[in-house]
Amino acid sequence: MRAVARLVSLVEDGHPALREVMAALVPHTGRAWVIGLTGAPGVGKSTSTAMLISAFRQRGRRVGVLAVDPSSPFSGGALLGDRIRMQDHSNDPDVYIRSLAARGHLGGLSSATPQAIRVLDAAGFDVVLVETVGVGQSEVEVAGLADTSIVLLAPGMGDGIQAAKAGILEIGDVFVVNKADHEGADRAVHDLRHMISLADRAAPGNWRPPVVRTVAVTRVGADSLMEALDKHRAHLDETGELQRRREGRAVREIEQLAVERMRTRLESVEGGSGLDVLAARLVAGEIDPYAAVDLLLARADR
Repeated sequence: MRAVARLVSLVEDGHPALREVMAALVPHTGRAWVIGLTGAPGVGKSTSTAMLISAFRQRGRRVGVLAVDPSSPFSGGALLGDRIRMQDHSNDPDVYIRSLAARGHLGGLSSATPQAIRVLDAAGFDVVLVETVGVGQSEVEVAGLADTSIVLLAPGMGDGIQAAKAGILEIGDVFVVNKADHEGADRAVHDLRHMISLADRAAPGNWRPPVVRTVAVTRVGADSLMEALDKHRAHLDETGELQRRREGRAVREIEQLAVERMRTRLESVEGGSGLDVLAARLVAGEIDPYAAVDLLLARADR
């Protein structure tokens, strides 16, 4: 596990050796089932993650967890301090739990998440659980990262309406109403099922997301959730959707790395002053924005 931890640290730090490391890892990837968990703060993402770890371990699966922390990079704060229930698995050699710092990255994820997933995949983990920052509407990015996306909601939080407003309804493969022992759970389940039935995804042949009830803190509903996940994985394999999703994920990762490299090159142009000068000329009306981009890129290519 120490080697895995060091590799994930290289990813987060953007270490110069990362390119060589990724070239060595890629031939060993493509086997892990990546499951994303998203939802508003307070719905029980961490307890649900712990419940899933237990369920997969009962099947003998090795499980890696990447929990995106909005504040603490690695020292533990949110993940290893507040998310105590995950510590039930801290001594299990076949479970790896790591916190990634969001560092202001929008979308509820860390910019390092895609490559961190690749590290865990190459290390032989059968399942990689990605728990996103609880930031509400921007969490839809997890759908582009995971093979299966779980959206967690809780009764009494207005989550049915919030899901529709945030676009979360479109990205969930499995919906979980956690804290189902609380008042309002039946209404939350009913509202979700009704909205799913109205969505375009309800057309014949499309995957219709199930709505599962759980009480994650007591592991109630774990079997139902695992059954729903198994059915979605089977659907992905049978329809070829798994390959399409992974190719789409690769496209976005390549784009992200290309943009980061271009940003680095642009920042190096005349110590960054080139961009400032062009911005001043644009404000002064001397050039248009497209001409400014042409000039900047020409300087970066020198």
